[in-house]
Amino acid sequence: MSGNAAPGGRRIAQNRKARRDYHLERPFEVGIRLTGTEVKSLRAGRANINDAYATERGGEVFLINAHISQYDGAGPFNHDPLRPRKLLLHKREIRKLVGALRRGGVTLVPLTLYFNERGIAKVALAMASGKRKYDKRAAEKARDWQRQKERLVRERG
Repeated sequence: MSGNAAPGGRRIAQNRKARRDYHLERPFEVGIRLTGTEVKSLRAGRANINDAYATERGGEVFLINAHISQYDGAGPFNHDPLRPRKLLLHKREIRKLVGALRRGGVTLVPLTLYFNERGIAKVALAMASGKRKYDKRAAEKARDWQRQKERLVRERG
């Protein structure tokens, strides 16, 4: 599954910095536990996951720092925009992720927040390790060279 596209659904938010700042491994899809006002706000496309990450607390996995704006029509019954949100995983998956997190050097990064084809909110997560400054420069150099090659082929071809 690619983090760029919402498989069969509608993308709400995308973490574009993740590909630049991390070496991404194995993306996977997880459910997210939301309140009614959060779902309505997501349907309006009002979310930001650029600074978000997932962590383990008490044997469960939570999405931290994901900003879902308050829903205007809710009045006094609104949600906290930055509250930790529980991610819905099987116990086996949780054990595997927690083991990787405890070994160190790995972060759980959300790539995309979207509604699947059934209208259920999902998060595309990936296990990631941070890139160094020289890694980022090398990736940028390779990307620029690829663009330049394509441009030369178009001009000559």
